[in-house]
Amino acid sequence: MTDRERSNQVSMSPNGEVFDLPGAEDYVREFERLRQTVDEQRVAGKEIVVVMGVGFVGAVMAGVVADAVDAGTGKSPYFVIGMQRPSVRSFWKIPTLNQGRSPVEAEDPEVAPLIERCVKEKQTLVATYTYEALTLADVVVVDVQCDYFKETLGNVRQGHADIKALEESLQIIGDKIPPDCLVLIETTVPPGTTEYVAYPIIKKAFEARGLNDVEPCLAHSFERVMPGRDYVASIKEFWRVCSGINAVAREKVVRFLSQVLNVDQFPLTVLDRPIESETCKIVENSYRATLLAFLDEWSLFAERNGVDLTKVVDAIKVRPTHSNIIFPGPGIGGYCLPKDGGLGVWSYNTLMGFEDDIFKITPLAIDINDTRSLHAVQLVRDALRNMGKIVAASRIALLGASYRQDVGDTRYSGSELIVRKLAEMGAEVVVHDPYVKRWWELEKQDSYPAPGHSMARFFRNQESLKDLAVCDQLETALEGIDALVLAVGHRAYRELEPDTVIRMTGRPVAVIDCFNLLDDDKIRRYFELGCEVKGLGRGHVKRIKDNVACR
Repeated sequence: MTDRERSNQVSMSPNGEVFDLPGAEDYVREFERLRQTVDEQRVAGKEIVVVMGVGFVGAVMAGVVADAVDAGTGKSPYFVIGMQRPSVRSFWKIPTLNQGRSPVEAEDPEVAPLIERCVKEKQTLVATYTYEALTLADVVVVDVQCDYFKETLGNVRQGHADIKALEESLQIIGDKIPPDCLVLIETTVPPGTTEYVAYPIIKKAFEARGLNDVEPCLAHSFERVMPGRDYVASIKEFWRVCSGINAVAREKVVRFLSQVLNVDQFPLTVLDRPIESETCKIVENSYRATLLAFLDEWSLFAERNGVDLTKVVDAIKVRPTHSNIIFPGPGIGGYCLPKDGGLGVWSYNTLMGFEDDIFKITPLAIDINDTRSLHAVQLVRDALRNMGKIVAASRIALLGASYRQDVGDTRYSGSELIVRKLAEMGAEVVVHDPYVKRWWELEKQDSYPAPGHSMARFFRNQESLKDLAVCDQLETALEGIDALVLAVGHRAYRELEPDTVIRMTGRPVAVIDCFNLLDDDKIRRYFELGCEVKGLGRGHVKRIKDNVACR
């Protein structure tokens, strides 16, 4: 690291590019640049949209809005300003976006050309670091992160919604925006946030500006973004729910979303109040999380009683009314499912002020999902024991760092807890994932996702994980290992043949299947090669082992 980087006056991108943070004099020049550009865009008939936060959701949402075309005129109705706070951690996103490059890595081949097209060809998208951009806005889309901080692993009740960054952003919005500006909160928030948090903050800010008779124009419409190859489509070609704090806000948000999204094929659902839209997202994700947690206990049942749960699930899915039942895997990752139910519980007690305990299933589901990964580590331990080895003296390869198959998103992945628990037990861990270049939750665990929020706080022996690099070659990761954890259902791992794996490892190993990657033929072949096999919900494995032994 150079002296320049140590000074904390620069921001480094994930691929190592270094950008100087702006100084006081830069802000004046930056706003003048924006103001002149906006004047030109208004003459061209465009409305100005400011997207606050150009992270995982905001960057692509900004591109989708900037790429929109008016059906009547065939022209772009909006000029978009992506705004990001100029912190050491995030400032690099601004110059990166202004170069026409996406600040987020995505498997979707549409993301990069979308950003490049809007910045360079259509010239409908720029990025900035100055909050003064808000003074120019007709619409502000809020994509500021709202997290849930868990104080104890496996007990969501011992935690709270972390809405400080959102509150600070809303205060700045109230101080800056024109009084008739539409503020659309797209962030997943605790139910009641728009009415009980955003409205009073902006209303008081208006009053401080002398706008005593002006009502804030507030709306909520949560995103349903899905990482993967259909990332852009999950924003543009998908059903949306929206609501406004009053009739004017509802009318404006419907008009805006109808210009940006494909509402002809995916009609909007307009609810009366923002709390209904906010609750919709929480219930939607809590339902999914509960369904996955439900199968955890049956997974244990299957392991202990000779049942292959994957075959049971497939048999149930034949019935159309139960076709959405799915095998849960080693933990429920992604940004939404591990926390969203907690936002609802917190809101009920904190924002609404109820003191009774009506929530039973929702928090329990989160707790089960949060700790499911630890059982995968127990299977690693047991498989190694059957081979006369212990975790503390073993080299263990984990295949898959992301939270779901064929994507590179590592947020709250079950794999992270597997690695952390193995490290706590003294294992040497190597990681491979074809979609992940840098595992920030480990590499930057002192500050990512925020200081004091790393999962490292729940385990011992975590310091060395900051130096754990994701291997880019599978053979390198597998060479000389004692155990192999198939943690994510990436296509490349599903296609792995046992003989190929053992050629790479150089010896029989313990194989732990966390996601039903191995069919019975592959399990049988691993046993024939002298390996030990365990699997989540795969209670029938011992039958196959005994059959091989008899033969």
